[in-house]
Amino acid sequence: MTERRNLLQKIFGAIGSRKTLSQLRMLSGYTPVFTPWQGKPYAADVVRAAVDAIARNAAKLRAKHIRRIDGKIVPVGGQIERLLTVRPNPNMNAYDFLYRLITTLMIENNAWAYPVWDGFNLVAIWPINCTMAEFLEDDSKSIYVKFRFANGESVVLPYAEIIHLRRHYYNNDLLGEPNDPINSVLSAIHTTNEGLAQAVKTSANIRGILKIQGLLKPEDIKAARDRFVAEYMTMQNTGGIAALDSKAEYQPIEIEPKMINAAQMKELRDAVFRYFGVNENIVMGKYTEDEWNAFYESTIEPLAVQMSLEFTSKLFTDRERGFGNEIIFEANRLQYASVKTKIAMVEQMVPMGLLTINEAREIFNLAPVEDGDKRLVSLNYVQADKQNLYQLGEDDNIPDES
Repeated sequence: MTERRNLLQKIFGAIGSRKTLSQLRMLSGYTPVFTPWQGKPYAADVVRAAVDAIARNAAKLRAKHIRRIDGKIVPVGGQIERLLTVRPNPNMNAYDFLYRLITTLMIENNAWAYPVWDGFNLVAIWPINCTMAEFLEDDSKSIYVKFRFANGESVVLPYAEIIHLRRHYYNNDLLGEPNDPINSVLSAIHTTNEGLAQAVKTSANIRGILKIQGLLKPEDIKAARDRFVAEYMTMQNTGGIAALDSKAEYQPIEIEPKMINAAQMKELRDAVFRYFGVNENIVMGKYTEDEWNAFYESTIEPLAVQMSLEFTSKLFTDRERGFGNEIIFEANRLQYASVKTKIAMVEQMVPMGLLTINEAREIFNLAPVEDGDKRLVSLNYVQADKQNLYQLGEDDNIPDES
């Protein structure tokens, strides 16, 4: 308990409820309380496979601190970007942090993280794994969230300081909707799996009846059965033929366990995959280029947009955002393209100065080279308003090729 308390104090410091707080009243009439998805959906293999496919790919997104000035994007870098791209907190690297945040979002449709500051310096961002979250308000109508944890402890934090990601955001004013619509499918999958297990057990039960003539003691019947099984129902009976006298008769029992239709089982699994926005090829890692692009645009990119907006809002002040500071999450999508597409893109983009040499090498997972950040431009390109001068050789800025 001491170690857990120290960890909570390390994350949240001495923050506590020093104000009189009451439960937030919402116009929608919904109770402003978050509780985790009931049952253990993450224990279902199909749910875990779908969520893992999303989380492991979303965790590849790279956070960047940029500044938009006069329509231009200027890379800033700095402490915030280093923390987000290397180690957001002492217990997690950047991949682990995003993986857990996205996994929580997929399972609970709500995910929380708390930035820790030392003055004006961001020192850590901790994901919040709670058993309940209750929205409160003070007399000035400022919103707070009371998080309860598995060890019974709780902490109250200002909602304005919490990174909050939501999914299926509809009726509730503050929370994403629970994943209840998929419970019936998961129940059917669970029942199916139980039926398959029972079918296997049934096939290993009674396989026949040995009828013995005459009245025998129970121990004699048992001995006759054991002798028959030992001689004829084991792997040692390689001939496959049993010899019995007139005192015994063996009657086999045909057991045909009812197995679920393979198409029905696939439909159940596909229903889960559709709900989470993946397909079997994405889960199995055997997707085509078009399938990957569709998955990225429909599932990963919306997560990147949401995280970019939320991290920007909670990590920068209004004044800093006014100067164009943003956090964006992006991925080099060309890394997942086919070799043919990569070659075609590089051939087109490098001569136009759209890619540096190192950016082109990164697409092919090659290490950067010295002076590789320079942009090369083909002499075959000219300003549209000077094309006549270029053709007549009258432009003084045209390089002499002699």
